[in-house]
Amino acid sequence: MGGVTSAPVLPRRLAAEFLGSAFLAAIVIGSGIAAQRLSPDSTGLELLENAAATAAGLYAIILMFGPVSGAHFNPVVSFADAALGGLPWRDAAAYLPAQVAGCVTGAVTANLMFARAAVSISVKHRASGAHALSEVIATAGLVLVIFALARSGRLSSAPAAVGAYIGAAYWFTSSTSFANPAITIGRMFSDSFAGIAPSSAPGFVAAQAGGGIAGVLIIKILYPTLTPAQAAGAVVPHGTADGVRDLHDHQAAKDGSN
Repeated sequence: MGGVTSAPVLPRRLAAEFLGSAFLAAIVIGSGIAAQRLSPDSTGLELLENAAATAAGLYAIILMFGPVSGAHFNPVVSFADAALGGLPWRDAAAYLPAQVAGCVTGAVTANLMFARAAVSISVKHRASGAHALSEVIATAGLVLVIFALARSGRLSSAPAAVGAYIGAAYWFTSSTSFANPAITIGRMFSDSFAGIAPSSAPGFVAAQAGGGIAGVLIIKILYPTLTPAQAAGAVVPHGTADGVRDLHDHQAAKDGSN
């Protein structure tokens, strides 16, 4: 049992979720502001720049914080993990405020980095049926990517796969794939390319919740043998609760006892 390690304590995991969410919001919003300045009056090019920076940045921050908390940065992912048995519900509930606070902090930081007002409430309205459908599909797809990789033992590919999926979803959805209630709230605080008006946010969050539920149901249909131990590795292998071994050490201990 000498190779078995305990998971990071909850405060460390919450700090990782806060910081990762802050970086995520800063990347999304900051690159949007930069795109507006570098490519004025060229919406397609602005979106390309924003999507590319987000995909690459997401890849990096998953690698940075994943070993501590799993790099969820998204309440839908955390609650999907709990629904599949990989994360205690109390921990998923604790992750949520850390993720929201991190995204708001990242939005404020992005505004300040570009010499804008720290808080500027967005007036960019995005509420429509097409946007809601886009968020359902984008969020369900994100859940499918993550937990399909968990079931098939390919979580080492998760940073690249998640970044690539979100980058692609910027383009195949009319909503530009927020797919995350925490980042939706954070983006309200920047009146910029990546912002969203507060009046549009509730519809987005509801659609994302629906997409998360759909994603979990599809995973249960496609991968009925997904175990809690496998789900516990999402988005990348990490500890799931105080005193619980990470996925790799759990498997090593199991193999050693056979």
